[in-house]
Amino acid sequence: MQLPLLKCHGSDNDFIIIDELFEDITLTEAQRVEIAVQLSDRKRIVGSDGILFVQKSEHADAKMRMLNSDGSEAEMCGNGLRCVARYVIERLDSKELVIETMKADLPVAQVDNLFDDVETFEVAIEPVSLTPSTLPLLVEKNTVVEEVLSELDESLTFTALSVPNPHLVTVVPEVRDDVAKQIGEKANELKTLLPNGTNVSFMKQVADQMVYVRTFERGVGLTNACGTAMSASSLVACLLEMVSFDKPITVLNPGGMVQTLVTQDSHGQYFIKLRGNATYEFAAVVDIDFDDKEQTVLLEQDVFEEEALKYEGLRQAAKELAVG
Repeated sequence: MQLPLLKCHGSDNDFIIIDELFEDITLTEAQRVEIAVQLSDRKRIVGSDGILFVQKSEHADAKMRMLNSDGSEAEMCGNGLRCVARYVIERLDSKELVIETMKADLPVAQVDNLFDDVETFEVAIEPVSLTPSTLPLLVEKNTVVEEVLSELDESLTFTALSVPNPHLVTVVPEVRDDVAKQIGEKANELKTLLPNGTNVSFMKQVADQMVYVRTFERGVGLTNACGTAMSASSLVACLLEMVSFDKPITVLNPGGMVQTLVTQDSHGQYFIKLRGNATYEFAAVVDIDFDDKEQTVLLEQDVFEEEALKYEGLRQAAKELAVG
């Protein structure tokens, strides 16, 4: 089967968009899983952190489904939603839309650029919950905020929340990739504590209203960035008074930076806005063989070099901020 695809990234968290909305494509669920496993494999022809399927929605402008590189489906993907937002906004020639996701219909919009000539999109990250059962995290507590989870680690404290996919966030003086990988893998193996696994983020404060986040993403591993993780970490930073509610927060990551805004209404419900790039890398056509991955080949490729150069400027600026 020949499929047009678009390679894109948000904060260097990279995805492949497969358009089932505007293109004449009909896929089975088994084929979607096979597409995710084959095309996300970085040792083969494309490589990505996952696949974004853009589909028809019965009550929104479009629907997004995100499959991880192992074929599992994520409840939500903030960086991916920005990429889908850009794609659908451009196809429908509209600055504001609503995208259906697994747990909620979310508003998205094109907003003022955060960095020189890097197009910026804002997405809502909802619903947000601090109730452990929404991850699920199997503990006999109403909330887990800055607490030791002894099954996971005796020296670190974690905050648990869903946005709506599951997250554990720990604040550390220095972020180490080896520790993040070790704890992330362990958290996703501890089915007696986290039966569905979780994303695990390590966060440190950099400056006023600025944090750095490194994430082990469930179903993927260490990623350059995770949109929901940066959103979850921003809320945790507000709860711990590292940064302030109702003010823009700069979140640095290995792939660049985003901006978040965390608010709380009169009923105590939290809301998060995530703003950042949605950069196109290349468009291509892939001839995928669902029975024999060795026969899958890339037929065409159109690289967006100018967009890559513009984003590199943002990446370097974020790197300088991260090192002080």
